[in-house]
Amino acid sequence: MRIVAGSAKGRALTGPKPSSGHIRPTADRVRETIFNMLGQFLDGQAVLDLYAGTGALGLEALSRGAGRLVLVDQDREALALCRKNTDALGFSAQVSILAQPVVRALETLGKQGEKFELVFADPPYAARVVETVLEAVVAAGVVTPGGTVMVEHDKREAAPEAHSGLALEDQRRFGDTLVSFYRAP
Repeated sequence: MRIVAGSAKGRALTGPKPSSGHIRPTADRVRETIFNMLGQFLDGQAVLDLYAGTGALGLEALSRGAGRLVLVDQDREALALCRKNTDALGFSAQVSILAQPVVRALETLGKQGEKFELVFADPPYAARVVETVLEAVVAAGVVTPGGTVMVEHDKREAAPEAHSGLALEDQRRFGDTLVSFYRAP
């Protein structure tokens, strides 16, 4: 697992232990396609990475020019991986890590008035929480007008065409993975 492009291009990321079946990092080729769709460079954008796992999606965004990143996860191993990868890439000054369940973290960020141009959500496939995550993101009010919410999920879980004002803009399938892109009005 490596950073695909930008200032940290080619730098290795530490992944989960092989015995750790609960952390599923986004594959390099999927990340590359996601960022090709989002645009190569993110020019100072604020990014929120929910269910961060290794932090790969958010750290890729920083490598491509995002200004700041908030990583959210509640799993101990995932939090340790996020810290290790953030430190190894030298991005610590731009990264905040929240050790909370996603819905609670969104409530906290919303109360603090935080806004993000780009939100990644890569929940465990078995959780089947695409609609729950979209609802929580909208309820927290953390997406800027015109911002993007990207949800990575199992292809068997239907993603709504629109949800609470978010409109489905695009979807891409990679084997059993479906990546859905939503735009805020």
